[in-house]
Parts: sequence; structure tokens; C-alpha cells
Amino acid sequence: MATVELRFSAQPEHVRTARLVAAAVARRAGVDEAVLDEVRLAVGEACSRAVGLHRSNDVTEPVRVRLTEEEKTFSIEVGDGVPGAGVAAADAAGVPGTRTAAPDTGFDDAEGEDQMGLAVISGLVDDVEVSAGESGGVIRMTWPVTPDAGLPGAADTAAPAL
Repeated sequence: MATVELRFSAQPEHVRTARLVAAAVARRAGVDEAVLDEVRLAVGEACSRAVGLHRSNDVTEPVRVRLTEEEKTFSIEVGDGVPGAGVAAADAAGVPGTRTAAPDTGFDDAEGEDQMGLAVISGLVDDVEVSAGESGGVIRMTWPVTPDAGLPGAADTAAPAL
């Protein structure tokens, strides 16, 4: 099980870097080439959401991105440091997950944007979970992988077509 972890300050300009790293690691893990745009978009939405939550709640800790390659799946977790954020938005967007009670942050407009971002993510990713607790929230997205598809030269070692 290979894992890559990123931490970046809550600045919008860092979201692009997270998207690029996620796509590169997903490709290497064996995620189908046709799905890589969805990976980029979903990670961009999740990271933008985390950056927005950090900035609107004056959270100074970094946004966390964890990319994990397993035998049959590739998963990305994007974590924020805002306790209970996004719970109501995830419920309204119909995103499954484990939740705790969300504190009233007083950011009604941010909640609407949060709900929209989560709806976009759930439209892009078949397997998505949102969890929130005392230490912040996490969006976990998972995609299937094709064994050896991401390895350099894997196509060269395949059996010849007859």
C-alpha cells in the first residue's frame, strides 16, 4: 500500500498543485486514463472547499491531502481543520458518510457553496464519503484501479493479440 501525503496552506493557488499531484499519482496507481479528468476535478473541488472553509473560519493549519494506492482501489482523502464543517451540506447534497453534529458557524452563504461543491464531487465520484468531527472534516473518494496499468512498460509486457 503506497501513500503520498500533501499539506498546503489554505491558499487557492495551491489547489492546482494538489490536482496535478493527484492525477500523477492516480495514473501511476492504475486509474483508468479516461477517469483522470474526473480525479482532477473532484480533487480540485474538495481542495477548494477545504481552502474556503479554512479561510472563512480563520483556520491556520494546512489543508491535508492523502493519496493511497491499494490492491484494487485508489483513494484520496482531503481533510480540513474546521470542526463539524459541511455536515448539513453533505446531508443536503445526498453524500453518504459518517457525521457528528455540526456547530453553528454562522456562515450561511458558505454552507450553500459547500453543498454545491459536495454535489459536484458526488456527481464525479461513484464512491465518496464525508466525515466530520472535532478535529475537522474529511472527504474520501475512491476509484478502481487496473493492476499494472500505471507501471511504465506494462503495455510492452502484455501478451500479444492473436
